[in-house]
Amino acid sequence: MLLAASTSTQLVVPHGLTAWDGIRAGIILAVTIVLSQVVRRLAVRAFGAASERVAVRIIGRFLAYLVVAAGFVYMLQALHVQIGPLIGALGIGGIAVAFALQDILQNLVAGIIIQARRPIRRGDTVQIGGYQGVVLDIDLRTVLLRTFDGLDVYMPNRTVLQDPIVNYTISPTRRLTLNVGVGYGSDLETVQRLLVQAARSVAGVLEDPPPAAWVTGFGPSSIDVVVLLWFEVAVSNLWQIQNDAAIAVKAALDAAGVEIPFPHQTVSFDPRGALVLAPPPDEDRLAGI
Repeated sequence: MLLAASTSTQLVVPHGLTAWDGIRAGIILAVTIVLSQVVRRLAVRAFGAASERVAVRIIGRFLAYLVVAAGFVYMLQALHVQIGPLIGALGIGGIAVAFALQDILQNLVAGIIIQARRPIRRGDTVQIGGYQGVVLDIDLRTVLLRTFDGLDVYMPNRTVLQDPIVNYTISPTRRLTLNVGVGYGSDLETVQRLLVQAARSVAGVLEDPPPAAWVTGFGPSSIDVVVLLWFEVAVSNLWQIQNDAAIAVKAALDAAGVEIPFPHQTVSFDPRGALVLAPPPDEDRLAGI
């Protein structure tokens, strides 16, 4: 076994290493590290922009890794190390490491795809995997999302790429749907006109596309009407528009005397089916008996 190990070492390093070889390897390694940082900074300056900061940072890191890999290979060649036998000796270990780093590599590749396709950017309001919030950061492994509840959610890039992504910031406008129920005795044409006027009175609601009100069905206690209105995402937010629209709709219907019913339940009592309970026995009378 010792002979096999010695033979393998001679195949990788055909001659003994000297002190000068160690110094030269250290110099090459130090120069490689410095050069990789220089290349990374030059890439950021060459391609950098405030809106592309994340993508440029990934490109700079990738170029730095390439420089380090090239410098490491050059260092091995300067030491007259036979790279072929070395790669063969590390082949099995490399496969094991690749399996161990499978999730990390998948997230890395997914991060590169996200930066190439750019479905989301920092500052976008999105919905991913059931979470709604604002994208704070995108790196090589995760996407940092701050929800409207104030929670920071770190989502793996692989999960982000696999789940449906709804980006509310990409589209300049967004539609709000408000469901309203009116009484069966209401004039539906009047109700539609009142609801459209109430929607138009809300600050931030667009005239194009115009607000609309449609009868959608007949419920157990009310006629169901849906109000559709559009607003600019950059100017207003969903919660404010929904709040203001609900207040305006309620005020308009109250002023016109239109009832907004709530579920009623009628309970009938049939005295013929009532069960007559006898009064409890008198304890004193029973004691006398």
